[in-house]
Amino acid sequence: MPDNISDRGINTASSLPSQSEAEQDTNAPGLEEFSPKDKPWNKHRANADRVAAYYEEGKYLRYAQRVNSCSELLDFRLVPEVSEGVLKLKLSSARFCRVRHCPVCQWRRSLMWKAKAYKILPRVVVAFPKYRWLFLTLTLKNCKLTELRSTLSFVNKAFKRLTELKVWPAEGWIKSVEVTRGKDGSSAHPHIHCLLMVPSSYFSGRDYLSQAKWVELWQRCLRVDYKPILDVQAIKPKQSPVALIPEILKYQTKESDLVADREWFLEYQRQMHKTRAIAVGGVFREYFRELEEEPRDLIGEDEEGEGDLDEGHLYFGWKRKVKKYKLLDS
Repeated sequence: MPDNISDRGINTASSLPSQSEAEQDTNAPGLEEFSPKDKPWNKHRANADRVAAYYEEGKYLRYAQRVNSCSELLDFRLVPEVSEGVLKLKLSSARFCRVRHCPVCQWRRSLMWKAKAYKILPRVVVAFPKYRWLFLTLTLKNCKLTELRSTLSFVNKAFKRLTELKVWPAEGWIKSVEVTRGKDGSSAHPHIHCLLMVPSSYFSGRDYLSQAKWVELWQRCLRVDYKPILDVQAIKPKQSPVALIPEILKYQTKESDLVADREWFLEYQRQMHKTRAIAVGGVFREYFRELEEEPRDLIGEDEEGEGDLDEGHLYFGWKRKVKKYKLLDS
């Protein structure tokens, strides 16, 4: 955030604050009244407060402080929407904590990954016009939450074995790991989503793999004594794989799972420390390598709108009392 932007509303205390004087006026217009598309900010920031409280209760005070002060002030530029003849808001500046499991930063990170993929994937489609696409989901049985880290290592090794088989059909792929909270409230369910690019001949020759064959291969690579649940779907020739980007590059763990239980969350964050969420392989490496890295910018070129006319700024501060971003006096 530039030095000339006020830090109003950002708390720098060593523990979570009580209601501050700056939050007493909750009657100001809310962000969603100016820009309905920005309403999700309220949900993500409210969940960040819950995560910050979990961190504090778990004695992770540094994380608690960082998440607590994340994006408390949003600076939006007013820019003209030429097609509609009105002004709209574009995020210009915010201070993000970049804690991996902060709901706001997880959301922003996902948006940046998707923005990159939306730009790059159409180029891949043009570069490989005769290729087809598969959407593959690989699962295994739930594990104890305390064994999640070792299970992720196990499943990633199994996936590597799968890609090294002679029958592996993809010449390029994006892999993302998702973890959901078990229905019993204590276990974890790790699984893999993959977007695969395969030759068109895959569907007409003996290289074609049926659902049953995929299950057999995945079981062999997992080295387990049960048939794992697996789903594989072919994208029709006239359909674009771009539509699958939100599914491939969504959150690693749903916010509802992150905030559902403090003890589950604290153990989850210990287990996930320095694990990788996204990986690319084959010919995709030269196109999508950036997806394996932490986005440097959580605002994004798509929102900065470089070159747009600047009609002024509006500042919104997070008000915990009403769980909304409210317009601040300029």
